[in-house]
Amino acid sequence: MTYKKILTIQDISCVGQCSLTVALPIISACGIECAILPSAVLSTHTAGFTGFTVRDLTQDIPGIAAHWAKENISFAAVYTGYLGSTQQIDMVADIFANLCPEGPKIVDPAMADNGKLYPAFDAEYVEAMKTLCGKADFVVPNITESCFLTGIEYKTEYDRAYIDSLLSGLTALGCKNVILTGVSYTPGKTGVVVFENGQYSYYEHEMLPNSCHGTGDIYASAFVGALMRGKNAYDAAKIAADYTVSCIRITAQQDNHWYGAAFEPVLGQLIEALN
Repeated sequence: MTYKKILTIQDISCVGQCSLTVALPIISACGIECAILPSAVLSTHTAGFTGFTVRDLTQDIPGIAAHWAKENISFAAVYTGYLGSTQQIDMVADIFANLCPEGPKIVDPAMADNGKLYPAFDAEYVEAMKTLCGKADFVVPNITESCFLTGIEYKTEYDRAYIDSLLSGLTALGCKNVILTGVSYTPGKTGVVVFENGQYSYYEHEMLPNSCHGTGDIYASAFVGALMRGKNAYDAAKIAADYTVSCIRITAQQDNHWYGAAFEPVLGQLIEALN
């Protein structure tokens, strides 16, 4: 196995099992060296906690990237999660071009859910994210994010034709391949659509009654890790989905674990699936 080094760019919530505190251990467990570029540092994530601290790191990003370039550091892939501003999106585009010219770029446009943008974002941010997604080899949006990126009405009940319209709209941005999460055609089931090189495939799995903050980060990180281990996009998407379901299931067994998903106890399952 070739030992690869990738970069992930997103915020770090010191407590809360999301963003970089999820991405770094999951990608490392996949056997991939994981470099990080924090876009911000938060004491906790913002869902359910109050009085949290936030330090924006936008002004640090160019200097870090310039130092890496001076040291001839480059990456086999770049994976982005939550980015705090359009300025950061522009900086990430430069990192794509300068520090990972050949490797895959994976963009999780973490900006919306349940039909709404996150409070920090607006239409200008959406337009900037469209541009970044157009530079990606893989985008990993949920349905809400796909609707904002394509201008298609958000629906909770839909058919295959609706999903196809989202896929067409995303690829029209320039996205080469789409991993569309949270696609449910059947009650009690959900799944992931893999649209790779114009070919549609779908992996369906159980929809658990409980939900957890940070599962999108868990999914995207596991997908990236599996992809960089040489799995094809469908197999990587399936492995990531099964692992995320296991995380949600074991979290439901914990007392008062409301702030995130307990991904650590089932990391062995992810490693086993990769091997």
